[in-house]
Amino acid sequence: MINKNGARLRRAGQTRQKISQLRAVRLEVHRTNGHIYAQIFSAEGDKVLTSASTAEKEVRAAIANGGNKVAAATVGKRIAEKAKQIGIASVAFDRAGYKYHGRVKALAEAAREAGLKF
Repeated sequence: MINKNGARLRRAGQTRQKISQLRAVRLEVHRTNGHIYAQIFSAEGDKVLTSASTAEKEVRAAIANGGNKVAAATVGKRIAEKAKQIGIASVAFDRAGYKYHGRVKALAEAAREAGLKF
């Protein structure tokens, strides 16, 4: 019997397999109840090129709670800015098996508004 997290990881594996076939730079999102994390991986999938999260000191100073849509939008904007600084304009969005809803959607839309294409 598969549990809820196992099902999420199965969906995430299918997405990551397709992204690896495309040889695309990957923007991966992970969420917990208290924080949200975003990382950009190289096309090979072996290196983290940049990351942003609500656990960072600068972000924690700007927001009151790390587990809401406002915090997710802040992280989305921050990851897009960091990607631009290292010369990345386009990524494949890996939602890690989470529904494209709520905080995951807020992060993605903020990253798009800040100029990241996916």
